[in-house]
Order: sequence, then C-alpha cells, then structure tokens
Amino acid sequence: MSTLLKLGIPAGSLQEATAELFRRAGYKIGFSSRSYYPTIDDDEIECLLIRAQEMARYVDQGVLDCGLTGYDWIVETGADVHEVAELVFSKVSRRPVRWVLCVPEDSPIRTVNDLEGKRIATEAVGLTTRYLERHGVTAQVEFSWGATEVKPPKLVDAIVEVTETGSSLRANNLRILDEVLQSTPRLIANHQAYADPAKRQLIDDLALMLRGAMAAEGKVGLMMNVPRESLPSVLALLPALQRPTISDLADGGWVDVNTILDESIVRRIIPRLKAAGARGIVEYPLNKLID
Repeated sequence: MSTLLKLGIPAGSLQEATAELFRRAGYKIGFSSRSYYPTIDDDEIECLLIRAQEMARYVDQGVLDCGLTGYDWIVETGADVHEVAELVFSKVSRRPVRWVLCVPEDSPIRTVNDLEGKRIATEAVGLTTRYLERHGVTAQVEFSWGATEVKPPKLVDAIVEVTETGSSLRANNLRILDEVLQSTPRLIANHQAYADPAKRQLIDDLALMLRGAMAAEGKVGLMMNVPRESLPSVLALLPALQRPTISDLADGGWVDVNTILDESIVRRIIPRLKAAGARGIVEYPLNKLID
C-alpha cells in the first residue's frame, strides 16, 4: 500500500498563485467550486483546501501532513511545525508581505508609545499583542473581521494590517508608523509525518520541485552554434548562471554553447551574439531549475 500524503492548499489570496507554482513544478491541481478537495495528478497526494490562517494549526495537530501558509500565521497561531522550505511568492509580487501599524494621516499618534490605552483593530491579534509587549505598551487589541482599513478613526485609533504594495492603505488615508512583521509563504510539515521516511521523501521531493520552479521563473535557456575562433567573443557576452556548457559538433570547427540567463536580457543579447559569430540561436523556456 502506497503512502498517502495529506497536503493543505491555502484558500483565498494565495490559491491561484499556489496552483500556478505547482503547475510549473509539474503538478496539476484542479479546483471545484463545490469541493474543498482539489484534484491533483499524483496518486500519493491528497489535497485539502483550507484558509492559510488555519493551516499551521492543522499541520501541528496532524490533521494534515504538510501545507503551505505564511510565516505570519505560523507565528500568530504559535504552531509547532517543521519548516521545510521558504517559498517567496505571493498574489501580487515576489516580495514579502508586511504587517504594519497604521494610523490616519492626520492622527496625532507618532510612535508606538503613543498607543498606550488606545484601541487597535487587526486580524492578527497575537502578533499585535506580542509587538506591543515588546515595546512596553498596553492597548486594547480587538479582532477585525474584515475591512480593517476603514475603521480608523471612528471605530479604532490604529490598525495592524497586512500589505504588499501599500496602495490600499494610501487609498484610505492611512500612515504607516512601524513594521510589525515580514512574512513569506512556507512549506511546513507535521513533526511526526516528517519523521516517517516515506512521507519525508514525498515532502522533500515536493519541496525540491517547488524550489526548482521558483528558481526557473524569469529565466530561459539559450543554445547556439559558434565557430571555435568566435568562442571567446561569444562567451564574453553571456552572463551565465553557471559556466556555459560547451560541446563539440561533428564539424570540428564549430561548438555548441548552452546556457541559462534572465529572460529580460534576451532581446538585447541575441543580436550581439549573432554579430559575434553565433548561429542557429534557439531560446527555450525553463519550467524548473535544480541546483
């Protein structure tokens, strides 16, 4: 009987980004509007769609063997889990998300110390409470069920909210006082599941493929035929990830050069390579890049 790995997929803002990352890693995940059990084209994996806020708790309890969630929710829930891999992707960018302390633009509050005795709304009550404790500030922290940005100044004095670009905060005339935490997505595992050799192998293989898909993002392969006498000039143009692969061709006067580079520079470098003597230049996409 094969091992079945119970994998948590984050519902909500990271759902589609996660599915796209898995696709590039070689796993096809399908979602149904009526099911919390996404399909995956791997008989050894069973997926469950669950909110990122709850993921670490269920992995800690062993309901799930592993899952993807943000570092912020691991800290918020205080879950005891094994962190397998950091996966820096998000719904908007490859930057970490930031939990920030905000007040209205015209608020007299200038520092965290000015929040003594004030009211703060946030979805991350634990994070906020510990942050205030580190600064020796006592304030009333209340859980926000949503639309947190619109609550100051009538309902609360400040908020702690997550942001990637800050555009929503600016649109609501909020000013950032301080950064509470930076967070990136993590692949986490239950300690007992990770101690099981068969499940650990499945989890480590998954992590390897996800890392490979992320490493390949924004990069392409380039191969070309180069006259031997032009090889130094061609190599001087290539900002290779590692040393280019050079192979002899049947015609002893030519070699094949294969390399990896950032997609953003291809349009500039190909004309220069051709001018340096390269011929038969082929650009090809990369799905995964494994070191």
